[in-house]
Amino acid sequence: MYGLAVATDPFKRAVQEPLRLMEEPLRYLRPHASLSSTFGDDWFGRWAERLARTFGTPRYIFCQTVVVIAWITFNGYSIFVHFDPYPFILLNLAFSTQAAYAAPLILLAQTRQAERDQVLAAADAQHRESLAQMQIEKQEAVERGAEQLRNLLEQNTKLTEDTKAMAQRLDTLTAEIHQIICKS
Repeated sequence: MYGLAVATDPFKRAVQEPLRLMEEPLRYLRPHASLSSTFGDDWFGRWAERLARTFGTPRYIFCQTVVVIAWITFNGYSIFVHFDPYPFILLNLAFSTQAAYAAPLILLAQTRQAERDQVLAAADAQHRESLAQMQIEKQEAVERGAEQLRNLLEQNTKLTEDTKAMAQRLDTLTAEIHQIICKS
């Protein structure tokens, strides 16, 4: 029903066009599909975003805390293995390396998300403008319809007045004819 060609009648156009457009909810994102991320949509960018998303989770913090406690316990008290003595230089090196990679990965993920947000905001703005334009067109169609209705009502009023005048004239003529017939 909605896929039919838009009719030339203004009312049908005002009703069918929005329904046709509602069939395709992502139509405003399509013009922005050519915009690609600064870092591309390759495996590295997706992997970096996944990794950056895990850094701030409670699960990650819990797992890291368990590893640090185990590290200090095993190396500080010489349980089982003793590969990093008390100042824990290797543990500090691991944290430094993690921080050196985590910060750029988080920034990369934020940049990619900001670009996606910008594209979505542009598409949303275009969508709002389109809705506003459709609303203006609908309002104009309603005003044209109201004006046509006013004209029809005025014409109907004039025709009613003319009909009333004709009926009075007909009554007058009938009365005159009746007087002439009754005199004869």
